[in-house]
Amino acid sequence: MHFTGNTVIVTGGAQGIGMAVTFAFAREGASVVIADIDPEAGEEHLATLLSAGHAAAFLQTDVADESGVRSLMGYTAERFGKVDVLINNAGYMETMPLLDRPVENWDRCLAVNLRGPFLCAKYAVPHMPPGSTIINIASTRALMSEPDTEPYSASKGGLLGLTHALAASLGPRRIRVNAVSPGWIDVSNWKKRSRRAQAPLSPRDHEQHFAGRVGRPEDIAQACLYLADSERAGFITGQNLVIDGGMTIKMIYEE
Repeated sequence: MHFTGNTVIVTGGAQGIGMAVTFAFAREGASVVIADIDPEAGEEHLATLLSAGHAAAFLQTDVADESGVRSLMGYTAERFGKVDVLINNAGYMETMPLLDRPVENWDRCLAVNLRGPFLCAKYAVPHMPPGSTIINIASTRALMSEPDTEPYSASKGGLLGLTHALAASLGPRRIRVNAVSPGWIDVSNWKKRSRRAQAPLSPRDHEQHFAGRVGRPEDIAQACLYLADSERAGFITGQNLVIDGGMTIKMIYEE
């Protein structure tokens, strides 16, 4: 129960990696606020946490909306008194050929993936005591790309820049800021019940990773627990932790 007495906000916290992160912090004693745009997923996940005896709340939130983010932080501070950990996990991605992609799609991706973390940090910081931390969930797409992912890759690259800029700005407040960049994480079983189904994974899917398997949401959740712990990670700020089973350092030759 290492985070007893702490309040943790997880955006995009109702499904996928965010769901695993909320579980992890709740099991360590934290009060968890789930911020998610999907009310069905949010209420369902909240009920699961409450039934297990955890302290939790859900607030439907579009992180790209300034007034909504301001309300999220105000609600959290009023109910729980402070914000100790902010996990900027909410994300948007849509694969689409460059020449077919409308600018509105680009704008939405940048709004959720980059404007959102900026807004969340801006409005959370007044409620964050010294020793608090912000963790931005970026992506290995910030470092490498596949075709037709321009706005997602650009937004995640920008999020790494935002991470070290915030670390510099918030250092005097003793607020640490770091990023986690997941690789291939299988989230198929970490969704609301109406969408939950195990994705088929082949032996090759696992074997192409140096670690011998595809990633799991728990891998990212454990990294967040570590980075949020001021005793174990108190000298780490402005950094990006890549968690991808070794894929971004793998040399690939076509024969």
